[in-house]
Amino acid sequence: MMNNKNRSEELIIRRAQLSDLKDIMPVFDCARRFMAQTGNPTQWADGYPEPSFIAEEIASGHCYVFVDPLGKIVATFCYIEGDDPTYHVIEGGKWLNEAPYAVLHRLASDGSYSGIADLCLDWCFTKTANLRVDTHQDNKVLQHILLKHGFTYCGIIYVRNHSPRLAYQKIL
Repeated sequence: MMNNKNRSEELIIRRAQLSDLKDIMPVFDCARRFMAQTGNPTQWADGYPEPSFIAEEIASGHCYVFVDPLGKIVATFCYIEGDDPTYHVIEGGKWLNEAPYAVLHRLASDGSYSGIADLCLDWCFTKTANLRVDTHQDNKVLQHILLKHGFTYCGIIYVRNHSPRLAYQKIL
């Protein structure tokens, strides 16, 4: 962690551009280190997400960045409206509804500002009233944040590589 500024209101959120890729990837490196330090060393193992995948997310308009007053990218996330195929099957529970929803994926911060997840979730709920999120069973930090924000644990889904993820949903 750097200074861990608590002035997240200084940040702007904007859609990422392909020219941002070189500044986004180090944010994922910081997030991987943070996850490993907090007991979650395997969620983004082996260099996931790869630059080519994030470039696809940028091209699709799904990738967003948090930019500080000096123009530095300090965090990133993917916000996707519409059906997520990995959410079709859920075990050990069920979704709160089957209404149209959005998904938050790949939230990552460089640690220089606190409250990034809170700010991100607030932003998402300006775009949708029905949000789904999944996370690794070892990602206790995100699980805590989701529960703090009123998300409901819904069950287990499986991502593309068939590994399980805890699934959460919140409806405003």
